[in-house]
Amino acid sequence: MLKMKQITARWCLVALLGWLIFLSACTDEVQKPQSVPAPDPTIESLNAQIEKTPNNPALYAQRGQLYYQLGGMDEAIADFKHALQLDSNQVEYWHQLADAYLDYYQSYNALKTMEWAAAKFPQRIPTLLKLAEFQLILKKYEAALRTLERIRKIDPLHTEMFYMFGLVFKEMGKTEQAINAFQSAVEQDADHLDAWLELGQLFAQQKNPIAMRYFDNALRIDAANVMVLHAKAYALANYFDEVEQALEIYRKISRIDPQYPDAYYNAGLLLLDLHKPDEALKQFDLAVQVHPAFKEAWYYRGVAHELLGQLAAAKTDYENALNFDPDWETARQALARIEQQVQ
Repeated sequence: MLKMKQITARWCLVALLGWLIFLSACTDEVQKPQSVPAPDPTIESLNAQIEKTPNNPALYAQRGQLYYQLGGMDEAIADFKHALQLDSNQVEYWHQLADAYLDYYQSYNALKTMEWAAAKFPQRIPTLLKLAEFQLILKKYEAALRTLERIRKIDPLHTEMFYMFGLVFKEMGKTEQAINAFQSAVEQDADHLDAWLELGQLFAQQKNPIAMRYFDNALRIDAANVMVLHAKAYALANYFDEVEQALEIYRKISRIDPQYPDAYYNAGLLLLDLHKPDEALKQFDLAVQVHPAFKEAWYYRGVAHELLGQLAAAKTDYENALNFDPDWETARQALARIEQQVQ
């Protein structure tokens, strides 16, 4: 079966942020967020208020949040730090500063900020959870487990604690412990959609049909949740060979959210597997319309065109794929193959 796009729960950012942090440590060429925000009337208003009351920490925090939203990370960090200098007892300032550091690829400062916050507010569970989240993002798994144990001593039945335990164990490759933790989370909160989703994915990977029950529990909470529908369709196609059911779910996703490119892309791959390149082509067309930089969709659009004998169109598609990834060897070989045929 062709390689389909997977989906994860809300912590899918863990892998992405971890990769960005790795890149920032390895090269000076990573582009940081823009730190010269355009003039903004709300910021100008806050500037005027700060001139009048320069010792009001809330104003710096508000301006810092605006800078953060506008991509002015240096300014945001400076404002959050100033707010903390004026009032270090406001826990949200610590959280905001840590978020800004992390989004600005300053992972060491982000983690240290959350460690200081957890030391200052040792009984505050949301702060400890955020520290564990940062430790997970930075792959400090043992430290994350220790932080979660601190939460267990405060509240032995805390739902999010169990959920975070599950995420850490999953990242560590400890599947059974992850399953136990996610099951504990749904025992405490039967409406914890993300925990049901994680359970569905883990059991699906084991090809255990109970996975469908877990996906359906998540859909009971939110029947139109595209993330859950995608995960269920992926599992049906890849672990249970239920391709037609998976296709129907991808069609449903496209009705719910016509701007969701992965549903078109995965449906196209399944249709290629079913030897229906004409139908697959329509799905890849939709995928690149929604997401013009979707290099894989361009590539498989080329495959569909090639299977249909439309070599000039296939050549264009492979060229488009290479425009987005010039070093992609598979697309390069496909283009060379087509060029030999059209000569």
